[in-house]
Amino acid sequence: MAVVDKVQAESSIRHEHSRAQSQNWSGSYRRVAGCLDFLSMLTAAVVAFVLRFPGVPIEPKAPNAPYVALTVILPVLWSATLMMCRAYQPRYIGVGYEEFHRVIRAGFILTASVAIVAYATKTEVARGYVVMALPLGTFLALVARYRLRKWLHKKRWNGHCMRRVVAVGHRTSVADLIRELRKKRYHGMDIAAVCLPPALASGDDAVAEVEGVPVLGDFFQAAAAVADRIGADSVAVLACPEMDGVALRRLAWQIERNDVELVVAPALMDVTGPRISIRPVAGLPLLHVEHPELDGGRKLFKGLFDRTAALGGLLALSPLLVIVAFLIKVTSAGPVMFRQTRVGRGGREFTVLKFRTMVADAEARKVELVQHNENDGVLFKIREDPRITRVGRWLRRYSLDELPQLINVARGEMSLVGPRPPLPEEVAQYGGDVYRRLVVKPGLTGLWQVSGRSDLSWEESVRLDLRYVENWTLALDLQIMWKTWSAVLKGSGAY
Repeated sequence: MAVVDKVQAESSIRHEHSRAQSQNWSGSYRRVAGCLDFLSMLTAAVVAFVLRFPGVPIEPKAPNAPYVALTVILPVLWSATLMMCRAYQPRYIGVGYEEFHRVIRAGFILTASVAIVAYATKTEVARGYVVMALPLGTFLALVARYRLRKWLHKKRWNGHCMRRVVAVGHRTSVADLIRELRKKRYHGMDIAAVCLPPALASGDDAVAEVEGVPVLGDFFQAAAAVADRIGADSVAVLACPEMDGVALRRLAWQIERNDVELVVAPALMDVTGPRISIRPVAGLPLLHVEHPELDGGRKLFKGLFDRTAALGGLLALSPLLVIVAFLIKVTSAGPVMFRQTRVGRGGREFTVLKFRTMVADAEARKVELVQHNENDGVLFKIREDPRITRVGRWLRRYSLDELPQLINVARGEMSLVGPRPPLPEEVAQYGGDVYRRLVVKPGLTGLWQVSGRSDLSWEESVRLDLRYVENWTLALDLQIMWKTWSAVLKGSGAY
């Protein structure tokens, strides 16, 4: 009994230590975020004060005297508004757009509140001061939050600031989750234990571990106890028919006393954002999934945005395009431009334009190199392709060879953001689901570009393209274009 008591005591100590570590970093992160928010609005208020009242001395009866007090009060009101909008909730830390969305919402609420109070009390407020202070403060807070998040992502890549998670589900789905989270550690979820169906958790067919993570019990009896024992922050329940509504409710009751979060993954994967909503029907919380909006006004706006941005890009980058064309012409024999047939929306073929990065007879020499293909699917990729010229290797590293595709975008054959434009021979090898990539225009960049480029497997590339098709929004396009700069400058996965 003494040995058992000692083991239980050590387990309890580990549990409390793990939970304390999680709470410490989470609390510290939110405190730093709060300080940055306060300083952002204080900076904006001071800048607005100086620009609105330049050279005016601060005196009790001066016209700028009330704004000295407002400059001090505004950061306090800003912090209170952020708290009211729940911008410091732990669930929003580190991933997703909700943290930034709540900061923007707080900016709108505070601006509207100042305007309403000024109107109701008939107080004269310098519009120039308000117009400068509040938008600038919101912008600075967003920038500060973004930089703080990047710092957190760096810490998580090194194994710090992680949330311990118990994964509950079938072996295959749990293994997929573990592999995905290991590749994307910035999500901050570390699978510390697994609970499988009873048949695999005990008995002759028991599984000791999944992807190196220990199996500590079955998901009917042991999930809550395992979470308590290892000091887990979350229990992630993956889609499985055994865990019905009653079982999930009981699990939630069991883990709530230790403030352990319950997250449930729906069976429908890679569908996110505004397409998903929960609506109560007959007392049941039903998950409603809207069809992707691929036509109509949003499509017209996307086409207009693409063509306008492409024409602007061609004009702005024309000196660079001329320099690149000159370098290609003087360093290797052959045409400057490389033209190739690709497949666009609805299976329609078009001619894609790129700067030539290979020797003139590259297509003829491809037959000799097929056996050296390093891709695991229908794509043909060789890391050290002997057909690439010296200038071409540099152009590929920074994706400068793709710039002439702005002409394809301006023509309406491509989009700025979309799936990778496939070759006809690749399309000929498509399976049923992969054809879904062709319901939108191919893109100059996309999720594949910002997620690894040529380092991605064929399956991963297809999955990212399908995720984009299912979840397209203008906000997602802007986010991908923003991330493209980082991916291009790093040059990873480009060959």
